[in-house]
Amino acid sequence: MAENILITGGAGFIGSHLADELLEHGYHVRVLDNLSEQVHGVQETAANGSGGNGSGGNGFHPGREHPTPYLDPDVELIEGDVRNPEAVHRALDGIDAVYHLAALVGVGQSMYEIDRYISVNDGGTAVLLQAIIDREEPLERLVVASSMSLYGEGAYRDCDDKIVAGRSRSLDQLRQGSWELMDGAGEPLQPVPTPESAMPNLTSVYALSKYNQEQMCLIVGRSYDIPTVGLRFFNTYGPRQALSNPYTGVMAIFAARLLNDRPPLIYEDGCQLRDFVSVYDVATACRLALESPDAAGEAINVGSGEPHTIAEIATRMAHALDRPHLHADVTNQYRVGDIRHCYPDMSKARELLGFQPEVSLELGMIDLADWLTSQTAVDNVDAAQSELQLRGLRL
Repeated sequence: MAENILITGGAGFIGSHLADELLEHGYHVRVLDNLSEQVHGVQETAANGSGGNGSGGNGFHPGREHPTPYLDPDVELIEGDVRNPEAVHRALDGIDAVYHLAALVGVGQSMYEIDRYISVNDGGTAVLLQAIIDREEPLERLVVASSMSLYGEGAYRDCDDKIVAGRSRSLDQLRQGSWELMDGAGEPLQPVPTPESAMPNLTSVYALSKYNQEQMCLIVGRSYDIPTVGLRFFNTYGPRQALSNPYTGVMAIFAARLLNDRPPLIYEDGCQLRDFVSVYDVATACRLALESPDAAGEAINVGSGEPHTIAEIATRMAHALDRPHLHADVTNQYRVGDIRHCYPDMSKARELLGFQPEVSLELGMIDLADWLTSQTAVDNVDAAQSELQLRGLRL
């Protein structure tokens, strides 16, 4: 049984919750993280007085205070970049299983920082996999964080009751403010849960990089007999989200606006459907992917299975933060790379992982709001949107 676990990107939002989950179940946890300023802000370390820049290799051992506030003191932190072979080899020493969470996250940003996204997400994964196959000890399990973004548009049902996937909307249609996907007869398609068997329909560089991460890990896992699981995360929310990062999850972006007494910004008409899953449930799914023998070799959706409109989420968040007067600013604009509807079919997660989400959206948002009341956030959304506008990625 795997006892010593490495989490790449483990000082971040999902990674730190996963570390808590693993510690609670008796595992020893090591984290490799570069403490990116975009995610963590400027971090002070005892070694050099500055945050990690991807080339460092400082070790913080269990029981010592970490330079990031969310990691349990029992977690061993190695500060370093997943693209640095030396740091990766050191992080893998004595490790039985690996969670690969290290990645840049941002659909819009990936469209104008292409080199950086491919370098970190794909290049970093390649360095990690090379180090795994070069080591003498066989790895007991590899779990890679994939993304719902690889589906592009989710699955739909047409007027003949047939399931269709892989559709997209033309720019001409979007410029006219016609948001829904249509069938051949001009009737709106009806969104349905998207299964893992749906063909990828990559609409952004970020989606491409996450698909590459998943497939590289699964291919190497099959080739070298490493039990490997890809977890396709849907929109994850909860305490510890990076509030000042304008490329992170939509709930955190809405919260940053609201905490600065600004209305949430919504593209299109706000009726697009998404799935929102609590980070506590995601951490549970990650642990089950380590422990469930039937999951090896599979890509599995991780979500709540319940679709909600973006406008509903904005309203709920405003009420949760006692700012119900801040109604969402519905722009009726479109960002290149955005999709209309996507939410998961959770059958496979139930069957292979025994996973059942436990945190309802109502309770999860109450918990998030309680945490948010003690937080401050710099609203960088306008700057991010200006960058998209400048590059012609916002219509």
